[in-house]
Formats: sequence, C-alpha cells, structure tokens
Amino acid sequence: MSTIKDVAALAGVSFTTVSHVLNETRPVSADARRRVLAAVEEIGYLPSAVARSLRKSETKIIGVLIPTVVNPFFAELVCGVEDCCRSAGYSVFLCNSDNDPRRQQQYMRTLLEKRVDGLLLSSAGDAAALARIFKLATVPAVTVDRLVAGAKADRVSVHNQDGAYQAVRHLLDLGHRRIGCISGPAEFEVACERIDGWRRALAERGIQPGEDWLIESDFSNTGGYEAARQLLRGPAGLSAIFASNDMMAIGALRAAAESGLKLPEQMSVVGFDDVELSAFVYPALTTVGVSIKELGREAGKVLLDRIENPGAPLKDVLLTPRLVVRESSGAPRAMPAAVNQ
Repeated sequence: MSTIKDVAALAGVSFTTVSHVLNETRPVSADARRRVLAAVEEIGYLPSAVARSLRKSETKIIGVLIPTVVNPFFAELVCGVEDCCRSAGYSVFLCNSDNDPRRQQQYMRTLLEKRVDGLLLSSAGDAAALARIFKLATVPAVTVDRLVAGAKADRVSVHNQDGAYQAVRHLLDLGHRRIGCISGPAEFEVACERIDGWRRALAERGIQPGEDWLIESDFSNTGGYEAARQLLRGPAGLSAIFASNDMMAIGALRAAAESGLKLPEQMSVVGFDDVELSAFVYPALTTVGVSIKELGREAGKVLLDRIENPGAPLKDVLLTPRLVVRESSGAPRAMPAAVNQ
C-alpha cells in the first residue's frame, strides 16, 4: 500500500508539503500542488481516515440507526439526513436493526466504538436498554420519529396526535361515524399518540368507539392487511379505517378490495406519513404527514448543530403534519349485505 512518503518522493517535495496539499492546511505553490496531485493519482494513494481522525479527534462520520429499510418512510428519512450531512462534509454510516432490539443495541455499541461524530436514531424498541447506552455515551445524538424516553438527546418528530386527529376529522366530515383504527405497537410513543388523536376526533363528535374498532399491529403491509381483515370480519360495521402509517393503510386497501368492497364508495382508508408510494397505489392513498426528506434534513441539521455546540440546551423540534386528500377516502354509501370472508 502506498504511503504519503511515496507520494512525496514521486512529486519531489517533502511529505509535509503533501500533507498541506491534501488537507489544505497551508498555501502551496501551484507547481508543487500540481506535482503532488499527479503523484497521488499515479500511485493511487488514499489518505488514512483513521490517522486523520486520531489527529483531529473527529471522523466526519454520522451513524444512522433505523428499525427497517423495508419501510419506505425510513428510506426517505435517510435520504434527507444524507443530503444535509453530505453538504456539511460528513459521511453517513447506515445500520438496519431489522426491528430487533438486540441487534439495535449491538449496532449502537459498534457505532460508538467506531467513534462516530454523531448518532441519529429511530428506535426499534426496548427503550430502557437504549437509555442505558445513552448514559454511557458522550457522542452528540438525535432521536427522530420513534423517540427514546430518558435519552439525553435532541428530538425531532411529527405532531402525531394532531396528524391522526386531522385524518379522522376528515373522515367524520365526509359523513363516516364508525371509523376503525389499526395502530402500531403500544410500546412506541408514536403509536399511542396516534391512537389518542383518533379517540379525540371521535369524542368531539360524541362517538364512543367499540373495543372491536381498534386493533394493534406492527407498522408493516402484512400487519395492516391482517388487521383490516379482522376489522372487516367483525361485527362493528365500519365504513372507514384509519391506519397509523401508510404501510398498514396499503395493506388495508388490499384487504378491503379482496373483501369485495368498492373504495371509497363502501370503505374509506386513510394512512399516516405520506410516503411517496402512497400517491401511486390504487386507489391513491389519502394520508397525513410532512415531507419525510425534510424531516430527515431537519434531524441532520439539529445533529450538526449539536456537534458544533455540545453545551447548548437540548432541542425538541415538532413538525406539524398536513392532510393530503387522494382517492381512498369519500362519503360513505350503502355497505353490501355481507363481506366476503
């Protein structure tokens, strides 16, 4: 492997001159700079990031840990984070915990051992274990979307209760009165807040939901599909479903269509997040959310601010979602005599 001394010998300069050219730490004559860069290209020299990080006490690396790469929400989120961090000269290391809290803890420790300059996390669960790791770490950190109670970190999130309230109020304004809810896992604050928004909207219209109107699922397409099948087989006689994320809502669209229901004439479905895919399913999904890439960019900005100002007060950034009306919601009409099983 070539070294900085090899570059210096080929270029006919000192190795300190090579260092100044590569790190832009001191003006160097145009001729010397040209010879150094030509030598670097000729022998394929790559500076050691490890050595540089030891000298500067920084790696210029941001660790990003997400629950799953399958959900397009997190793919769009990471794109926003990367946009922000790359423009500031940072690289992003992405870790996918695959919704496994144990794997999440392993990745957390690995990223901290690699001395990343900052950590951005969306939790896969087991908040208590995460909080213990946060107490051991001094690295600047931001939690986004799925928050970690007790973590000493900045927070960037969406106003979940308000978004769910908007979604259900939209269905109520269309004339729906029996509106089911497919929620995410109860261990996540985001899922509980969206249930609260569903209940608040119903309560304002004097509607007390039955116990069989709410089913807990797992934020996946399959989970939403199975939960919707269960709601549609039940006695509630629902005319609409609010799903706590778009992936479950897309699963619910499939379940409703398989049951012989016309959408939105006989069943309306509304999601949450506004992933790009939601505009291209059929029928296109009505949903609430913010620009997910912008959410990622905001999280990246907050993390970079924390790296630059480690002693500043912790931030809690809350973004307000908006309703996006598409084809999957409409005024209720007569239900068929029986729903296919």
